[in-house]
Amino acid sequence: MIFTGTSHVYGNDIDTDRIIPGKYTKTLNMQELADHVFEDLDPDFRSKLVPGDILVAGTNFGCGSSREQAPLALKNAGVSVVIARSFARIFFRNAINIGLPILEIKDHTINDKDKLEVNLSTGEVKNLTTDETHKGTEMPSVMIDIINDGGLVQYFKKRGTYQLS
Repeated sequence: MIFTGTSHVYGNDIDTDRIIPGKYTKTLNMQELADHVFEDLDPDFRSKLVPGDILVAGTNFGCGSSREQAPLALKNAGVSVVIARSFARIFFRNAINIGLPILEIKDHTINDKDKLEVNLSTGEVKNLTTDETHKGTEMPSVMIDIINDGGLVQYFKKRGTYQLS
């Protein structure tokens, strides 16, 4: 799984309320969720985001409420991958469960608007702007399969059961 896109870099401790404000979490309309992603954190985010772009954050990304709408909003807005120094545990699980690719890189020098190539299978990120390569945490093959299938529900529909690869 290789993704290429432009980076949008944000800081530490971005909680789920900053990703999608609570007042928008009572809808099943995925476009409405996407339309309000990062609304309070960066009102221009939606106009800057091109489908396939990559979100890069600091530590503890997705902390706060355990709302599944946060990764859903990012995915439906067109974010192809989220890279962070660390993820809140519930956000990490929710992202995998809905099929949003994520990658943890403890130490990186990625800047806003860098062009990145992310290989989720190897955990490597090539910064095409600076010609640097960063190594992230390799994701277990079963998680790659869940993401490839579009999330946990689709994974089980396709396979009928949990399978180790």
